[in-house]
Amino acid sequence: MKTSITLILSASLLTLAGCDQMQPSQTTGESAGTMAADTPAAPTGKVLATVNGSAITQPVVDVYMEIRKSQNPDRAADKATVLEELISLELMRQEGIKKGLNTQPAVIATLEQQQRTVLASAAIKDFLANNPISDETAKQLYDSQMGNAGMEYNARHILVETQEEASEIIKQLDEGADFQELAKEKSTGPSGKTGGNLGWFTPAQMVKPFADAAAQLEKGTYTKEPVQTQFGWHVIQLVDSREITPPPFEDLKERLKLLAANQQLQAHIQQLRQSASIEITADAAGAVPADDATTAEEPAPAGESSEESSPDAAGATTGD
Repeated sequence: MKTSITLILSASLLTLAGCDQMQPSQTTGESAGTMAADTPAAPTGKVLATVNGSAITQPVVDVYMEIRKSQNPDRAADKATVLEELISLELMRQEGIKKGLNTQPAVIATLEQQQRTVLASAAIKDFLANNPISDETAKQLYDSQMGNAGMEYNARHILVETQEEASEIIKQLDEGADFQELAKEKSTGPSGKTGGNLGWFTPAQMVKPFADAAAQLEKGTYTKEPVQTQFGWHVIQLVDSREITPPPFEDLKERLKLLAANQQLQAHIQQLRQSASIEITADAAGAVPADDATTAEEPAPAGESSEESSPDAAGATTGD
């Protein structure tokens, strides 16, 4: 059974914590410039190979294997193969330095961002590990979101362009006409060909005037007055209604924990912002191309302005 509750995780920081962008390197300087320096940092861990004096250590091999596995889960490789790949990468790194590629602005910026991503990911993992979400917290979140799941409805409708047309249809229904046959004959919506059938939907999935009208009907009855929405005039027949039964807590527990963890992390970041000194320069306004910039437009209320929320919108979850 459908539920009106949508558990959507922010795709940002929890995702970041699970996909380090670090590339194997023997350089760990304080900045992007020192990261690309010709002199590698002192290696830590057991040295498995050296390439022109630059060490490749066991921890580096382990990290690279994890990255390789996450990117190609179906292509396993033994340590010998991984070590050969790292040797090749190290040779190309050294060649890049010889050619001065490490001084190119794009390369410096890339190394700087990789370092930022890796360290941020480590900090996120550390925060999550030290602030675990309990089953009790997940249950509280479940109860708050699922405690009043509400109703869902199964309805048919006939959509026409004018109030007069809708009133004439109601008159014919009062005289004993078949609702589904009238829908096939007169409805301008895509559902007309199936007798106006919309299937099961929640109020949030429909524009408000339509949802309110359907909720007031008794099973088997139809609206005695035309219902107007931005899509036209409707005559609605309620086929059935039922209380929404949410999925069991155990089925959602892990997703709820992720949701709670993300909320907790976002709150932590807000605290960091409040105590930080952040200055955004005037140059930042033109830093993002117009096509890529996000807007801060206020989202429209669910089901009131989107065509996908109409009772006959293509692709809407209404059974059309």
